[in-house]
Amino acid sequence: MPVLEPNPQTLRAGTPRRAAPDRVPDLQARGTPKHLREELTAVLGPGKVLSTVSDLVRYASDASPYRFVPQVVVVAEDIDDVSAVLSYAHGKGREVVFRAAGTSLNGQAQGEDILVDVRRHWAGVEVLDGGARARIRPGTTVVRANAALAPYGRVLGPDPASAIACTIGGVVANNASGMTAGTTRNSYRTLASLTFVLPSGTVVDTADPAADEELARAEPRLCAGLLALKADIEADPELTARIRAKYAIKNTNGYRLDAFLDADTPVGILRGLMVGSEGTFGFISEVVFDTLPLDRKVSTALLFFPSLPAAAAAVPLFNDAGALAVELMDGNTLRASVKVPGVPADWAELPKETAALLVEFRAPDEAGQEAYEEAAARVMGRLDLVAPVGSVTNAFTRDAGTISGYWKARKAFVTAVGGARPSGTTLITEDFAVPPARLAEACAELLELQGRHGFDAAVAGHAAHGNLHFLLAFDAGDPADVERYAGFMDDFCKLTVERFDGSLKAEHATGRNIAPFLELEWGPKATELMWRTKEVIDPDGVLAPRIVLDRDPQAHLRGLKTIPTVEPIADPCIECGFCEPTCPSHDLTTTPRQRIVLRREMMRQADGSPVETSLLASYGYDAVDTCAGDSTCKLACPVGIDTGALMKEFRHERHSAREERIAALAASDFRAVEAAARLAVRAAERIGDRLLGTVTGLARKAVRPDLVPEWLPEIPGAAPRRLPRTHRPAAVAVYYPACVNRIFGNPEGHRGPSLPEAVVALSARAGRPVWIPDDVAGTCCATIWHSKGYERGNEVMANRIVEAAWGWTAGGRLPLVVDASSCTLGIAHEVVPYLTDDNRELHAELTVLDSLVWAADELLPRLDVRHRVGSAVVHPTCSMRHLGDEDRLTALAGACAEEVVVPQDAGCCAFAGDRGMLHPELTASATAKEAAEVTARPFDVHLSANRMCEIGMDRATGRSYHSALLELERATRP
Repeated sequence: MPVLEPNPQTLRAGTPRRAAPDRVPDLQARGTPKHLREELTAVLGPGKVLSTVSDLVRYASDASPYRFVPQVVVVAEDIDDVSAVLSYAHGKGREVVFRAAGTSLNGQAQGEDILVDVRRHWAGVEVLDGGARARIRPGTTVVRANAALAPYGRVLGPDPASAIACTIGGVVANNASGMTAGTTRNSYRTLASLTFVLPSGTVVDTADPAADEELARAEPRLCAGLLALKADIEADPELTARIRAKYAIKNTNGYRLDAFLDADTPVGILRGLMVGSEGTFGFISEVVFDTLPLDRKVSTALLFFPSLPAAAAAVPLFNDAGALAVELMDGNTLRASVKVPGVPADWAELPKETAALLVEFRAPDEAGQEAYEEAAARVMGRLDLVAPVGSVTNAFTRDAGTISGYWKARKAFVTAVGGARPSGTTLITEDFAVPPARLAEACAELLELQGRHGFDAAVAGHAAHGNLHFLLAFDAGDPADVERYAGFMDDFCKLTVERFDGSLKAEHATGRNIAPFLELEWGPKATELMWRTKEVIDPDGVLAPRIVLDRDPQAHLRGLKTIPTVEPIADPCIECGFCEPTCPSHDLTTTPRQRIVLRREMMRQADGSPVETSLLASYGYDAVDTCAGDSTCKLACPVGIDTGALMKEFRHERHSAREERIAALAASDFRAVEAAARLAVRAAERIGDRLLGTVTGLARKAVRPDLVPEWLPEIPGAAPRRLPRTHRPAAVAVYYPACVNRIFGNPEGHRGPSLPEAVVALSARAGRPVWIPDDVAGTCCATIWHSKGYERGNEVMANRIVEAAWGWTAGGRLPLVVDASSCTLGIAHEVVPYLTDDNRELHAELTVLDSLVWAADELLPRLDVRHRVGSAVVHPTCSMRHLGDEDRLTALAGACAEEVVVPQDAGCCAFAGDRGMLHPELTASATAKEAAEVTARPFDVHLSANRMCEIGMDRATGRSYHSALLELERATRP
């Protein structure tokens, strides 16, 4: 063991606590039973079976209020793996649940036996027929699929609010729809074909002309059973009419019985039944969608009403006017949304009774847009709108930024309201539909019912389609509160069915919380047909038991998860999973959601339990060490939970007092550290990569991998010892070369000026000269200490750089231009919490500009581009995303190249200063998809704007990345 390995016990919760009733029992501290682990490993091969208690716990939670801990997790790589698992389960009498994104709201992604991860190796989009169709693998997010279709002016029909995270397999398996899909643009209506694996292991491609013939040969009993069910349904005119009526409004409760009416062959019937089957009929391995036009002329308004019923009453008017989306938000939703970045702060003062409609029209051209706006104006003239706070405009707009803000607030409904719930409570998300004409009446009844049961719920929904969502918070560890929830559910389901003949699940699928009420909605005859269908397709009950069909009337109360209070920064998390796709470590170790899930399980445990001890032993590497600390999870989270910041806090807690003192000394004497680092890099040029790799490898084993960086061949040579000479009197900005650019030089083989020389030359060439202070050596943005959790060192350097910058810029009169995006972010934002009160005041007077912004806004308009290359691929860094200046990178690249490509899978490279040298496997995993995209074709130049990220991308792609400012200097050189 390395001599400086941190003690896992330093992250143990400091306060005594009682064990929660739903804690993982001590018997599972060793994870998967040995025989199950060994048998599955023998079937699948090494590396595909996850079996530690940490693995099981992190897969036990999804976005629902339920939690079931699997016995084992299998990471399937292909259809052969899926078939092998199903064959094993049949032979051993076991059960299988498939899980992709885990954004399901009703427990569909949880299982109590074998859980199969079908996200990690299952992404990919192939655009067909000029965008008219798309072949998509099930682990692909909706956002990623639509990004591939956007250049063709096409889009998928389903548009769930969780599109950033939810995957196509789950969207189809739940028939998720969203804001605009309704009953005509959902998966059932827009699927051209799909490929799936039946519980028996038989693979069916519904697009294959010979599919029915092959299925009849492979599964004669199945084919006969499906045709018998079809005959029984068609022989009952009353039942047939009932089925058609149930799908006149949105409905995902139970199985799609209309599949028996819409198709004539077993394969056609299965194609329909698989949609909304929630993983109980098979595994969907590929889908082909018929896409829809992406109408780009958009007019949107957020309109405020005095009450929820008043807003609902206006919905039919906008439907008749041709609105594509009419979204409803009540007062609780609007007030909770103030936590969403960009939402007006005065929404917090909205009266509770206030409600709003988000109305959107989309047209293919200007004439169509104007016609819609005229129709909307006529409707507006009939409405009694209110403006309770100053930010309310009650007007339609074409401004993309404003529209994006409206939708961001709407899509954050679950997370924003859930994040505002009382600490320690569990969140329930309900989803139902009524005939749209009765929406106002349903709103009034829902409010009355909530009040009767003591719930102050939040309500929102796809009002155009009569589809409402509401959220309830209660304490799942309190039997009385669970009973209150149970009473509400009984009354709610009866109200929806008996009063409105509505759908108990409009788009979230049956799941565990509505399965007991399936017969209430559908009646005994249709429900029995669903049971028969399950028995025909999955006679051994291998797939996802109890998720759609459950005869236990109390099934919705089983497995409710407690939500123990954790660190304040993470406590609002509702485990929605929106953060996961953006996380650099999501294919390597854990995701932000899983880091929080694991922490909560520690809090469920009695102090010192075997499970807690085992979780702590894994948490150091799986959660803390392999977090890139890039905080892109904060950008993806609608309420801004920064799990990266929490991991930095944990790094700090693991430090010994001696480590903290050494880090503070390094900050205090950083001039010497900087000079020594530059000398070491220069010496390394003479020693050679192979020897350095061996030496650092041995040191990492002896000391600690998280303290000693691994030498990488991509590390460039040393920077020049002296910075370019500049003059202060004529300068219009202060130029601060980041320490990384004072230590490391240009990429190997790059001819031309250093980055500081290029910035100085470009600025002079544009008539906007800059000045480099003589005393920049020994200063730093403090990110080195901040990212590693060295609090005292962070304080030392944060205050030093602000005091220096204030002096350099003459008290903030000149802007400070920083040539590394992460350093810009550090000085502009991340240093603030560590400043003294006096220095906070100085910081407020500074204008800190990223060099991208300086070059794109100040220099480029004054420069003549003389030499352009054919193509450039860019790597936007995570710091650029935080700063909001990604567009400046593409603008500079566009000035230098005829073609600019931003990879669709571009994300954080996870090099994160030196973390890519401490854990090279993290960068390798984080960049795999982007690197595949980049290396699929040649580019003339590869551009970014952060030296360490460029090194990370060099390593990932085998291509040489350099700063966009170096390329701009070359392109504008006389």
